[in-house]
Amino acid sequence: MTLTRRGLLGATLGATVLATAARANTSAVRNNVSGFVMQDWRDHFDSLGKATIVADTASRALHYWSGDGTDYRIFPTSVPLTDELTKRGYTEIVRKKVGPSWTPTPSQMERYPDWKPIGPGPENPLGTHAMYLSWPAYIIHGTHDTRKIGRRSSDGCIGLFNENIAELFELCPVGTQVRVI
Repeated sequence: MTLTRRGLLGATLGATVLATAARANTSAVRNNVSGFVMQDWRDHFDSLGKATIVADTASRALHYWSGDGTDYRIFPTSVPLTDELTKRGYTEIVRKKVGPSWTPTPSQMERYPDWKPIGPGPENPLGTHAMYLSWPAYIIHGTHDTRKIGRRSSDGCIGLFNENIAELFELCPVGTQVRVI
C-alpha cells in the first residue's frame, strides 16, 4: 500500500475526530440527559401494590409498573435543580388533579415575593395534570415548557411532558407507591 498525502491527511483527521469525540463523551457535563438507567421494581419494593413508580433523578427518568406487572413504561423527566431541593425516599400518590392550580411554596415566596398563584392554563408550571405525593409540596406533574424535560429545572417536583403525564395519570390510582432515588 502506498501512503499518499491524501491518505495521511484522512487518517490523521479521522484519528483527531475520534479522539475529540472520546474526550467529549468522558469530560463534558450534559445538562439535558436522555440516557435512562434501567430499574427493577424489586430493588425498591417488596411488591407492586396498586402500581409502582421509581423516579430516578440521576438519569432523569420515571419508571412505571402496573400492579400486575404486565405493563412497564419509562418517561423522561425534569428533576430538582439541586440536591438540597431533592427529597428522596418512599411516598405515595394521595391526590390527582386534571387542570391543577399552582401556588408558590413558602420557601419560593421567601426567594420570590412577587410570585402569585396561577390557575390552570398555559402559564401554569404544573401543566395539564398533577399527582400529589404524601410529602407536602411535592408533585409529579406536567409542564408546558418542554425545554425543562431532561434537565435539572424544578424546585423539587418531578415534571413530565404533558402528553406523558396524561398517560401516567390514567394508569396510576391514588395509593400508587412511589420512590424517588
